[in-house]
Amino acid sequence: MPTDIHLATFGQRLRHVRRTRHMTLAELGERVGRAPSQLSLLENGRREPKLSLIKALAQVLDVPVDDLLSTDPPSRRAQLEIALEEAQRDPLYKELDLPHLRVGPRVPTEVLEHLSALYDELKRRDTKPTATPEEARIANADLRRQMRERGNYFEDIEKVAVRTLEAVGYRGGTLSDASSAAIVMHCGFSVRYAEDLPRSVRSITDLRNRRIYLRRESLGMHTPRGILLQTVGHFVLGHEQPRDFADFLRQRVEANYFAAAVLVPELEAAPFLVQAKADRDLAVEDLRDMFSVSYEMAAHRFTNLATKYLDLRCHFVRNDEAGTIYKAYENDGLLFPADSTGAIEGQRMCRRWAGRRVFASADRFSAYHQYTDTPDGTHWCVAHVDPGRERHFAVTLGVPFEESRWFRGRETSNRAVSRCPTGPCCSNPPPDLAARWEGAAWPSARAHSHVLAVLPTGTFPGVDETDVYTFLDRHTPEGG
Repeated sequence: MPTDIHLATFGQRLRHVRRTRHMTLAELGERVGRAPSQLSLLENGRREPKLSLIKALAQVLDVPVDDLLSTDPPSRRAQLEIALEEAQRDPLYKELDLPHLRVGPRVPTEVLEHLSALYDELKRRDTKPTATPEEARIANADLRRQMRERGNYFEDIEKVAVRTLEAVGYRGGTLSDASSAAIVMHCGFSVRYAEDLPRSVRSITDLRNRRIYLRRESLGMHTPRGILLQTVGHFVLGHEQPRDFADFLRQRVEANYFAAAVLVPELEAAPFLVQAKADRDLAVEDLRDMFSVSYEMAAHRFTNLATKYLDLRCHFVRNDEAGTIYKAYENDGLLFPADSTGAIEGQRMCRRWAGRRVFASADRFSAYHQYTDTPDGTHWCVAHVDPGRERHFAVTLGVPFEESRWFRGRETSNRAVSRCPTGPCCSNPPPDLAARWEGAAWPSARAHSHVLAVLPTGTFPGVDETDVYTFLDRHTPEGG
């Protein structure tokens, strides 16, 4: 017998032919010398037939053996029955903890169509957002290209932010906690603070009870106000569950943009920056202090408004002390280190760039200014270290040399030469240092297990749904 027989399909074809011959299982069993119960197991795909029995069945039913062994279901109805049977064996389906559905002839075909479609959607939502590292890098590079093409300015989101602020009577200046709460209420949600929030999330939204849970944190860009507005942003912008990993990234960027546009409103920030440019006194820290946001959010917001309102091209980068790039943006021609897909996240920046030199400055938590000669020209940069709970990150904003005249800190004497990423620069140690130690050192490398791991699975990659659901069970009142 062929080894690649599909038992479910074979059983469906056998049942289909038997019924077209108006023959019962008992009648067929009597003619081939088998008990009806044995033939029932064959038709339900639960027993593998021997070749001799297949030939006997084909002869009695007056059909070629190849017809019974065909891999094509005999009808759409049969195809749906096979699909549903296989779906119920899927661990994903079993997680629903539903009783096994036995499909009899009285189950309407329309019901099978619906169940099949629901399973396909369940499968799609479980698997689609997962991406290989290469797919994720490509998606990231494509998203950065789109941001560069529009000058990192999202007009539609700016308008949504304006309408949101108008709805709660915002009058200018720092957005208060009361105004943030009013925005949440305007969107139909309430806020709960919880210290036992799962580590894999920044917030959890209980859609059934319209509650948003988050921690009280105040480090870096992800302050309670920022996280709260990022969460609300998903609903204000009409986001649905991500279709794929690229959609997940796009939604995250849009939600972050919305939060920044609410915390640093365009109608106030743009005139402020225009005047600062006229005074030749542009400074990220002024934007930070005016709206009481993190340095990273202020620098990010500057990139949103710089090209449209100041006619400035700029770059932004966030990196750790080892120089690993976590996110970046540029439309000023600066060449970031990149892989073959064009992705820069995870690449290591030149040790002579401001984002790395700031960690060695006398006061790493103050603004550090530097001119850097690069293969694509000279850039002026200001770098600042934003403290984090587990590690510190440097945030850098830079512009081409000729644009430095508009910025505070342009008089700096800090200067460096970088040939990265197009030529020999800092990737190899200096010749005299290498001569003293080459062949005489054996470092024990720290294992970076993340480089071997696949990207997290799930509709929202990296989120442990069991932790999320357990948390909601713990915090939802009985009957809620």
